This record gives sequence, C-alpha cells and structure tokens, in this order.
Amino acid sequence: MRLVFLTALVTFVLDQVTKYWVVHAMGLARVGAIDVFPPFFNLRMAWNYGVNFGLLAQDSPLTRWALIAVALAISAAVLWWVHRDPAGPLQKISAGLLVGGALGNVLDRLVYGAVADFINMSCCGLNNPFAFNVADVAVFAGAFGLILFGTDKPEKAP
Repeated sequence: MRLVFLTALVTFVLDQVTKYWVVHAMGLARVGAIDVFPPFFNLRMAWNYGVNFGLLAQDSPLTRWALIAVALAISAAVLWWVHRDPAGPLQKISAGLLVGGALGNVLDRLVYGAVADFINMSCCGLNNPFAFNVADVAVFAGAFGLILFGTDKPEKAP
C-alpha cells in the first residue's frame, strides 16, 4: 500500500502545484488565456462545476457536495479494493494516480467551489473547446491502468 499512497501523494502535489502556478502565479484566472504552443498546447481558464465535458454543471451547493462525496467514495473503494486484493506494482500505481487525481479535484471544489481546468490542446484543424488539468489526466490514466493491470484471479469455489 505504500506505493499506492506515495503515488497518490505525488499526483496530488503535482496537480495542486501546477494549478497554483498556472492559475495564480501566471495569472490565468485574471487573463483567461495564454497561448503557449498554438494550437497544440494552450492555457485556457475554465472553472468546471460539473464532471467531464461540463456534465452536471449546475453551480449549486448540492451538485458540488454530491461530486465531492462521489469522488471520496470512489477513492475509498479503490483503496479498499487494492488493500483487499493486492496485485502488482502497476495496479498500485494506477490506484494511486486515480486517488491522487480525485483528491486534487476534491480540494479544488472545497477551496474554489469548482475544479480549475486550464490545459487546452488542439490539433490538425480541430479546435478543442475543452480544458482539463493534471488531476483529470491522472484519474483517466489510473482508471485505465486499473482495468488493464487489474487482477485476473479466478473466482474461488463456494
């Protein structure tokens, strides 16, 4: 479990440091957009009150607290699963990525009332209107890794 917690901690800190640096130190919250390497990599400030792609994006306390509760419940379930059914290091790293990313977005909801998204990438004539953050990448990679590297133990006979 040490690898899970270490990965979660590193992911959480990296997420929060990048958010603070981009949103506050670089002033993205004030200026709204910074072109870094257009159109491939840009910074676009987006406060996400919902889930991916703006789903459930009502700016209401009920939605905010419900999303916090869901993220905490999923994190607890993943930790319980990995503790109960330990597997290899790739599954532990995946679990840590998912938990660290989820907790990074939970802290945003507690501090700002929404998740701070700022990474925007477009390519090949397609203009991507969506932004994301380090925590979003970690949650996606962690969930994918848990599927890919999950245990393949046969079920025990009753």
